[in-house]
Amino acid sequence: MALRFFLLISSILAQQPQANTDESKAGVYTLPDPLVLAGGMPVRDAQTWQRQRRAEILRLFETQVYGRCATPPPRLEYEVTGTDRKALNGLATRKEVTVWLTGKRLGPKMRVLFYIPNERKGAAPVMLGMNFNGNHAIHADHAISIAQGWMRAGKGVVNNRATEEGRGSEASRWQVDMVLRRGYAVASIYYGDAFPDHKDGLAESILPHFYKPGQTAPGPEDWGAIGAWAWALSRAQDYIEKDRDLDARRVAVWGHSRLGKTALWAGARDERFALVISNNSGEGGAALARRNFGETVERINTSFPHWFCANFKRYNTDVNALPVDQHMLLALIAPRPLYVASAQEDLWADPRGEFLSAKAADPVYRLLGTDGLAAAEWPGVHDPVRSTIGYHLRAGKHDVTAYDWEQFLAFADKHLRKR
Repeated sequence: MALRFFLLISSILAQQPQANTDESKAGVYTLPDPLVLAGGMPVRDAQTWQRQRRAEILRLFETQVYGRCATPPPRLEYEVTGTDRKALNGLATRKEVTVWLTGKRLGPKMRVLFYIPNERKGAAPVMLGMNFNGNHAIHADHAISIAQGWMRAGKGVVNNRATEEGRGSEASRWQVDMVLRRGYAVASIYYGDAFPDHKDGLAESILPHFYKPGQTAPGPEDWGAIGAWAWALSRAQDYIEKDRDLDARRVAVWGHSRLGKTALWAGARDERFALVISNNSGEGGAALARRNFGETVERINTSFPHWFCANFKRYNTDVNALPVDQHMLLALIAPRPLYVASAQEDLWADPRGEFLSAKAADPVYRLLGTDGLAAAEWPGVHDPVRSTIGYHLRAGKHDVTAYDWEQFLAFADKHLRKR
């Protein structure tokens, strides 16, 4: 039995597309120009970008990469529970907010965990993101409700269900106390509430609740898991707009890895997010798809067939046929502040490709009157850039660390505090 299992895994790995981590083999590529209209005319002013080119690019990402998301419900249905104004030894007010994603209480729901700093003047700016292991994983606080539903294998997970042992297991990636002491609220959502993260998660996701009459499966341009997660972040923003403790004009959406891809897509789609942070988001996130380095379009679609729309698979072996590349996703966030964070040892996410993508988005940011990315060359390790497009390269592996949070907060202090 063990031999048969080993042979099966070996066979699966052998079928996976190979990845290149040799810079000399990264290849030569030509990127689509974000400042040229579909008909070939150049974009020379902010009005043409806002009225025409931005919409063209957004539509291409919707139809060819992430899929079209559902229309939000006309009315936000939510309930605030578990409020404690002396949480974390008085540092914060804790709230748990249930949001029904179809606007009906019989439908699917997500739970948003908020920590709001008590030492503040007025409504607090917000760091909003999704977590991998349930809201209870971002802090050891025993009052946080244990996440329900399917959970991928990990600490504190038994038979794909969360247990008490997972409490605080993701705390190092959230640095809740640090964020609160800097004056920001923390808002966190378990991503599996919108789409359980496995290839058969569709049936338990929110997608079937938005099918058209007679529809039984997503169409080629319909959203996948990343679209569902990004859409759910916007529903959290809907709630934030109703909470007087929170400043809806100063919400930073952030994410790590696949949730970094999600944060970028959420920020591109929803211009209410004032600032966007991508941490180690790699392929399908900040990294250029046309660069033959690390994870590729073919590899990501093979390993995670549920993340993107079906049309994206057309480009598995012909990435140059893609009408967009990821610098154009970053450009959709302009002129709002954008921070891209890479890790030196995270070759799978192509840190150089993440920087080059940010650099290629720079012309759009400058057209819209900002300073763009103030770095001509790839910065060295621990040499952060804090222009309107910010960037840092951190020592170490694929993770979120205290160093990353120090940079995120410094960037937010610069770009959100003055709003």
